[in-house]
Amino acid sequence: MMTSFPNSLRAVALILAILAPCSLAPSSRAAQSGDSSGKHSGGTGSGLSAKSPAGSDDDLEEYSRTADIADPIQPVNRGTFWVNHQVYHYVFHPLLAVYRTVFPGPVRNGIHNVFDNLQYPDRFVNDLLQARFERAGKETAKFVVNTTAGVGGIMKVSERIPWTTDVPPEDTGLTFARWGIGHGPYVVIPIIGPRSLRDTVGFVGDYALSPTSWIFVAAPGAVWPVAVTTPDGTRTADERITTYETVTHNTLDRYLAVRTSYAQSRMKAAER
Repeated sequence: MMTSFPNSLRAVALILAILAPCSLAPSSRAAQSGDSSGKHSGGTGSGLSAKSPAGSDDDLEEYSRTADIADPIQPVNRGTFWVNHQVYHYVFHPLLAVYRTVFPGPVRNGIHNVFDNLQYPDRFVNDLLQARFERAGKETAKFVVNTTAGVGGIMKVSERIPWTTDVPPEDTGLTFARWGIGHGPYVVIPIIGPRSLRDTVGFVGDYALSPTSWIFVAAPGAVWPVAVTTPDGTRTADERITTYETVTHNTLDRYLAVRTSYAQSRMKAAER
């Protein structure tokens, strides 16, 4: 029993850590690539774009037209989507309520900044793979400034420097897109949420480049990595679930709303 308990904690942390770069609703990318006319915001490299709620059959037709992504296994995807919705509502909601109560806004913001700063290797490598060397230089400058003057990334000092502001984040899926690789079929993954086949493969690359995943590789049997990675998984789950609710609020078909937002967000992110 003493062994199974830490293992259970580690499993929960892994799920939260995996959800962190999840395409379900990356809010930071949504803010940068969302639909300028939409009332909702959402993002991931992966993510959901802003879109007006589907309040009529015309809205549903618009969703179907604009979702430029193949969905050959839609019945299976819808089933997984329904299960995910229940998990988000009945499992993550209570956990996130505790998280928001225990950690005030400024603390949550500092946690976000630290772990966002740690994703530098992923963004830097993908900038290089796309031959965007100036952007790679800006990412490096951001990392150095935020790590030093920002006290380990707690404060985003780089946002006060014009040269290092507004640098679009990159990921492996976007690199594949700029190499001319298409989405492939749309897939809804348990817990993780919506992805195309291309971005699913890209997610593996992002996970390999993430320093938070290296902790589990370096200490596969230890319990302490849970304490290190759980705050990151929790803060990103908080952002993603909030954005998911915004995108699907007052829609007749949550599934179509999320699929369309995902396709639009990834398209706009690849154009930056």
